[in-house]
Amino acid sequence: MKKTAVIASAAALTGVFASTAVANADTVTVKSGDTVSKLAKDYNTTVDAIVNTNKLSNANLIFVGQKLEIGEATQADNNQQVAQEQQSQQVAPAASSQQATTNYNTTSNYTSNVSGNEQAAKEWIAARESGGNYGARNGQYIGRYQLSASYLGGDYSPANQERVADQYVASRYGSWSAAQSHWLSNGWY
Repeated sequence: MKKTAVIASAAALTGVFASTAVANADTVTVKSGDTVSKLAKDYNTTVDAIVNTNKLSNANLIFVGQKLEIGEATQADNNQQVAQEQQSQQVAPAASSQQATTNYNTTSNYTSNVSGNEQAAKEWIAARESGGNYGARNGQYIGRYQLSASYLGGDYSPANQERVADQYVASRYGSWSAAQSHWLSNGWY
């Protein structure tokens, strides 16, 4: 539905209230698996336009049920996006082609030994990061735990995502519960 609306963005979570009015915008409710880049593609706009319109403090942080105003991109937004894409292709053509394909190593077997409260914290983070979707993508961040493509080493299989996420959390936070506490304080882990 096209309308003008006032939006309180994710910045409100940190106590900073931001709002904006957008003419001829669609109000979109974020669903599980949505990312800002996916919404930008679906609505023929840019990530920057969505971030700026909704005053998002972090383009990687949207929530299921959140309402966003999304309108078609202006020509300036489109020109900026094209320039950024061309620059990223010139800087790292191998990386961009690698990100364009989903690589699943079917020989990779991994079983997480996380259980109890730690498993609950792990699931909580996965729900916030990607809606639990192994195929979720947001820029360089991939999968259920929105790990950087460099961490995953080109293997985006669910087993590798689980293994790398467990290793990352153990080395950075010591536990999934500690990672959840950090997420609650900072909006990321």
